[in-house]
Amino acid sequence: MRSGVIAKKVGMTRIYNDAGEHVPVTVLQMENCQVVAQRTQEKNGYTAVQLGVGLAKVKNTSKAMRGHFATASVEPKAKVAEFRVSADNMIDVGAEITVEHFVAGQKVDVTGTTIGKGFQGVIKRHHMGGGRATHGNSVSHRTHGSTGQRQDPGKVFKGKHMAGHMGDTRVTTQNVEIVSTDADRGLILIRGAVPGSKGAWILVRDAAKVALPANAPKPAAIRAVAAESGAKNEAPAAEGAE
Repeated sequence: MRSGVIAKKVGMTRIYNDAGEHVPVTVLQMENCQVVAQRTQEKNGYTAVQLGVGLAKVKNTSKAMRGHFATASVEPKAKVAEFRVSADNMIDVGAEITVEHFVAGQKVDVTGTTIGKGFQGVIKRHHMGGGRATHGNSVSHRTHGSTGQRQDPGKVFKGKHMAGHMGDTRVTTQNVEIVSTDADRGLILIRGAVPGSKGAWILVRDAAKVALPANAPKPAAIRAVAAESGAKNEAPAAEGAE
């Protein structure tokens, strides 16, 4: 079981495949998705990695979280989330995961908070048909009908479809397809819609009900930032030694 990632929903667009057919896609962007902490079996009773994404202002970060990020030697993150992983897929603290963590054609599960709709009636909330337009109906065109039975049971059962708050709930959509990724811009293109508004944080995991592709990187697609910076620092020293 590999780690998932945290991405920001940019919006929707469409692309064209090799057959010339247009494919509606949701664009997700990953920015500085780093491992902030590890959860081990010995210390915590389970294995997981805590990821942080985006950048938050230091003045808007609590003192406890500032210390938490300082321990990991990473900048304050705007969003933090945990992902359960197997022991052999643990990732080092500070490592940055790239969009190449997913491959084209892979199925993933995405989790987000749906757009809030406020207080809505039964027609919009539950797709009820409403009342008649005429024949004596004057004020019950968009209301629900009976909500119960007679004296027995003498109550309205819990869960009855009625008017109320709609949207703003945590939703997971399973088995959506990764169309492509753009490593240079940090973009993930997912076929179809993804729950959440523009700018919302989305959790993307490997599909629980579909096998992982053989070419998916394990434990993750990691950007070797430390190695690159180290090589740059060593280069001038080598030239000076000659």
